[in-house]
Amino acid sequence: MPELPEVEVTVRGIEPGVVGRTIDAVVVRHAGLRQAIPDTLARTLTGMSIETVRRRGKFILVDCSDRARADAAGTLLIHLGMTGTLRVMPLDTPVRAHDHVDLVLGRMGAERCVLRFNDPRRFGLVLWHPRASGPVLDSAHFAKLGVEPFSAAFDVAEGGRLLHRLSRGRTVAIKPFLLAGEAVVGVGNIYASESLFRARIRPTTAAGRIALPRYEALATAIRETLAAAIQKGGSTLRDFVGADGAAGYFQQEYFVYDRAGLPCRVCGSPIRQIRQGQRSTFHCSRCQR
Repeated sequence: MPELPEVEVTVRGIEPGVVGRTIDAVVVRHAGLRQAIPDTLARTLTGMSIETVRRRGKFILVDCSDRARADAAGTLLIHLGMTGTLRVMPLDTPVRAHDHVDLVLGRMGAERCVLRFNDPRRFGLVLWHPRASGPVLDSAHFAKLGVEPFSAAFDVAEGGRLLHRLSRGRTVAIKPFLLAGEAVVGVGNIYASESLFRARIRPTTAAGRIALPRYEALATAIRETLAAAIQKGGSTLRDFVGADGAAGYFQQEYFVYDRAGLPCRVCGSPIRQIRQGQRSTFHCSRCQR
């Protein structure tokens, strides 16, 4: 499943090719995603220009406006689900299986192109939020999301204090506490295991028992892990490719994730795999105490 680094890689990849372009047409081949694509989407978007592309959590936000229809502005919300990809392609690129949505984009000093959404398992989302309904970040999709890991609210000191404060009295283990996303977003299954290893925290430790200095170390580890993953193009374990079709390769640098039985890169002890909820967790019993 694409996590925050993969979504950020996608945003950075498509942004140069789409911002400033006009949406000439919208082709919806299969509307039946996790939530049905609005049947008015093509009519709404055609003629609009793409202003910005940004990310909140694992959502891609494509802000659109229309000079001729000032009241028609809004944001296209795209979620990659478990197997989705979003790529900018030449207009004549052949359609493949699971190519569900195309935004046909006008010229901008170059040939026309398409922004194409592909999702084999159809757990993704393509939704429209009109600006008249209020700020998109105030909508229900984002109501329970924690802070962004690269924001000022989650630097080493602030991030550590935030995690420490929100974890007080919590008996849930630290890894599922991070996965919930209510403190900080983007620390999915892969990057939770990796961040906890870097911070030397055992993933089964109760969140409420971790002291402030260790949470400061964890905040640092989260930022460093996510930044390193973004730099490497994210992780490609099965389906994910970036906007240019290239696979990520951060998985080559994992310390613990998916390395059960292999020697720890730090101490040489075998990496262990356990189950927490429905998720696999990987850790080093010697380095993470």
